Amino acid sequence: MEKIQFAVFMAAAIGCFLMGSVTAFTHIVGGKEGWSVPENKTFYEDWAFPRTFGVGDRLVFPYRPGSGNVVVINKDDFDKCTQKNVIYMYYYGPTILNLTAPGDHYYYSGVGKHCEFGQKLHIKVVNKPGSSGKISPFKLVSKVKETTAGAPAPVTDAPAHAPSSAITIQNVGMASGLLTVFFSLLM
Repeated sequence: MEKIQFAVFMAAAIGCFLMGSVTAFTHIVGGKEGWSVPENKTFYEDWAFPRTFGVGDRLVFPYRPGSGNVVVINKDDFDKCTQKNVIYMYYYGPTILNLTAPGDHYYYSGVGKHCEFGQKLHIKVVNKPGSSGKISPFKLVSKVKETTAGAPAPVTDAPAHAPSSAITIQNVGMASGLLTVFFSLLM
């Protein structure tokens, strides 16, 4: 029964991704490793470093229902792995959070010593589009033109708004990737 509820939740989450805002970016926390105790204490810091987290983006913390949690805390509790000023605690994974305000956001696992072992995430949310920090294979580049001296003109990036077909490809890719991650968690 739990697997059926999980599958229904995943189908609803994927539907939200496909119908969501065109400018929102979905970040799967920890990538293929998910939300678990990492092998090194800086894993989540390293994962977040190249990314841009924008207002309107989503964070997906992939973990099995009942196997973990996500605690939203302030900087002091984050630094000390304490729970003196808990803002919110999510127990039923996977947890999907919408980033609605700019600024620093702090999360950790409140299970046992997981925070002390590095299962914690600090992100800075900004008022610009989110990104993974990787160069997209779908990035459009204008043609290079020659100047009178024979040197090429500088290459410029395409407009900030990607064509709707690129958005659809990105959303379908995110949905299939999310399905792969979560169904592998069920096994």
